[in-house]
Amino acid sequence: MPLTIIDSLHAVPADVWDGLLAQPQPFLRHAFLSALEDSGSVGGRSGWQPSHRLWCDEHDKVQAALPAYLKQHSYGEYVFDHGWADACRRAGIGYYPKLLGAVPFSPVSGARLLGDAHAAGDLLDALTAGLSQEELSSLHINFTSPACDAVMVRRPGWLERLGCQFHWHNRGYRDFQDFLDALSSRKRKQMRKEREQVAGQSIEFDRRLGHELSEADWDFVYHCYANTYHVRGQAPYLTRDFFSLLAERMPEMIRVVFAAQRGRALAMAFSLVDGDTFYGRYWGCLAEFDRLHFETCFYQGMELAIAEGLQRFDAGAQGEHKLIRGFEPVLTRSWHYLRHPGLHAAVADFLEQERSGVRVYAQEARSYLPFRQPDNG
Repeated sequence: MPLTIIDSLHAVPADVWDGLLAQPQPFLRHAFLSALEDSGSVGGRSGWQPSHRLWCDEHDKVQAALPAYLKQHSYGEYVFDHGWADACRRAGIGYYPKLLGAVPFSPVSGARLLGDAHAAGDLLDALTAGLSQEELSSLHINFTSPACDAVMVRRPGWLERLGCQFHWHNRGYRDFQDFLDALSSRKRKQMRKEREQVAGQSIEFDRRLGHELSEADWDFVYHCYANTYHVRGQAPYLTRDFFSLLAERMPEMIRVVFAAQRGRALAMAFSLVDGDTFYGRYWGCLAEFDRLHFETCFYQGMELAIAEGLQRFDAGAQGEHKLIRGFEPVLTRSWHYLRHPGLHAAVADFLEQERSGVRVYAQEARSYLPFRQPDNG
């Protein structure tokens, strides 16, 4: 059979896997996904069991692939189907395990069906046809690219779900002041005041590349990252080893901003980059300071993106507070194939209404953007 299931990315050579990628997005690279596995961030008791799907030709050459995981829960996905699972529980319908095509813990849109488009379509058809045999309730593919959407929309049974994120776009700004000049007077003053409030607390920032960080630095990064979960009474998704492995395997894509006050480290923001995009990922602080989050995560990231000539700043899921700082609404898509006819019909009705609401929300959100209008200084 051309369909192969592997429980570790190490079953595929890195150059073969990366050769399927149309773009060098860091989250889909062999280095990133294998670091999740090797660090224990997925697998084991995490509820994320690697179950990657490959489509091979008659010579066993990989033509297409889907990074996939067997899920026993719906945490860490950022496309929320807890309500669907709860409805199944109340109706006596099994919802878990399910199969998820996604990058764990990373709400970043990108390719999911990797490789040749025709072969990827065959892979997708084989997966849906085999769900019953694998005793899986459903197949979900989250945060898809337009190319993936084109494959999905032509196939029956798939339900489209829309979401909304907020991304910042670098429109050729020379520096941060050039960006400020594009804003209305009131918003420009507000951002300057926020930055002055941080500077007035004697907080300084240090930006570093992946190869410039020591293991002690990574200890601090992880301490901050884990603290964002601990303060909410949750366990962090990623392990400490993940950061060291990533620094070893793809240091050129790592950017970290450190914040310190009079030599005492306070906070960090961990990001990744590719050819044209800055991806803000993880943030954490060990002490609360007014406006420190906005400066460390957003304004420092904008400055870095401008300095490196990056065109887009993807700051992750949620966060309407990003709007007034110039992050524009962007629609995201996920796709869902549900075996149970009753569940499929109910979710289809729900998603039809939700899609309309999301589109209206994204359009209305644009009215809160801070950019200067022709009659507004």
